[in-house]
Amino acid sequence: MTTSLPRPRSTNSRTAAPTAQQRQDAAQSRQAPAAVVAVKRIFAAETGNYFVLLGATLFLVVFGLIMVLSSSSVESFLSSGDFFNGFVRQVLFAALGIPLMLIASRMPARFWKRWAGTFLVFAIVLQLLVVATPLGVEHGGNKNWISLGPFSGQPSEFVKLGLVAWLGYILARKQSVFDDWRELVMPLVPVTAAAIGFVILGGDLGTSIILTLIVLGSVFFAGVRLRHLAVPVVLIAFAATVLSFASSSRRERIGAFLSGCTSANDYSGNCWQTVQGWWALASGGIFGVGLGNSKAKYSWLPEADNDFIFAIIGEELGLIGAILVLALFIVLAITFVRIIRANTDPFARITVSAVMVWIIGQAFVNIAVVLGILPVLGVPLPLISAGGSALITSLVAIGIVLSFARQAPEPAASPPPVGRAR
Repeated sequence: MTTSLPRPRSTNSRTAAPTAQQRQDAAQSRQAPAAVVAVKRIFAAETGNYFVLLGATLFLVVFGLIMVLSSSSVESFLSSGDFFNGFVRQVLFAALGIPLMLIASRMPARFWKRWAGTFLVFAIVLQLLVVATPLGVEHGGNKNWISLGPFSGQPSEFVKLGLVAWLGYILARKQSVFDDWRELVMPLVPVTAAAIGFVILGGDLGTSIILTLIVLGSVFFAGVRLRHLAVPVVLIAFAATVLSFASSSRRERIGAFLSGCTSANDYSGNCWQTVQGWWALASGGIFGVGLGNSKAKYSWLPEADNDFIFAIIGEELGLIGAILVLALFIVLAITFVRIIRANTDPFARITVSAVMVWIIGQAFVNIAVVLGILPVLGVPLPLISAGGSALITSLVAIGIVLSFARQAPEPAASPPPVGRAR
């Protein structure tokens, strides 16, 4: 049994014969230099999927800026004496990320194929510097930041970006040998193990889970046989369990989560963030207490502008605001699927699948943590939470998807199922 990406659906079973003008244009394109063809692709017309994905992304970014302003104002004032310090930083990150997204949307597929491996190696080296040199900075109990003079960031976010493009390239090349698991091992296993392993060494379990989801999702959507995935899934589950209980603080948090955060000690200790998030959501009701009127952000809820910003959204904008955020991520997911179906290039389809697993999967994990479905993992809400590295890399990843959306025709109104079994 295997699951693969859907075959693109033809819009018409009987294709009309090309006109004389179309034949002339095709002949000119075959005779044109490669540079001219590349320029034409850069300025090619956008599709409907392109505008839907771009619009939903920009809406989420602007919405995130508003919520970062509201949720970070108190802590910004306490730390710097300026209510707008955190907001201004996030605006600068968005001002850098959005142009990079638009530039990425104009790059052809061969650009990503050529540089995916180089970028991934660069990101892994940065992550190695975090865990093996004094350049690494610890934050929240995890050593996942790097400080280079006035600049600091999370290399693990760049590992995500490099991984999605590299996985698309490698898996597209190996589609003809999926039946032989030994052909899949090299270089897939050592590279992904290094990428995830260095993140785990920094103690960042949440990011390592997202990276693992990206790898498994890419392999699954590429069409690798399910029996080949069984052993890796079991090994990963075992490793995640061991890592979860290797740290005493993490073991206590998981134990408190499994007990339902019902004891007084858990309330004031390991479950403090979770319980405060619940109270914020509960106090919002249907319509919320109003934008900027949150009480949880007054140092009650840790990471109110980052990992738990969804709780502030629910408190200030109520159930309606929370549903709006969920609806926008659903729009992103549907658009990702439409772009996958419209493309014929395996590299594009696998890469878009990896980005979809990253953005939508991480949003699901973040919201599940806030709702108490999962223990606290330290995973931000994509495009909304405060954080420069996460925002910029997410926007560039969506820019890659936009570049594939521009190169693909619109799918038919009634597309085939997402996967197929054989």
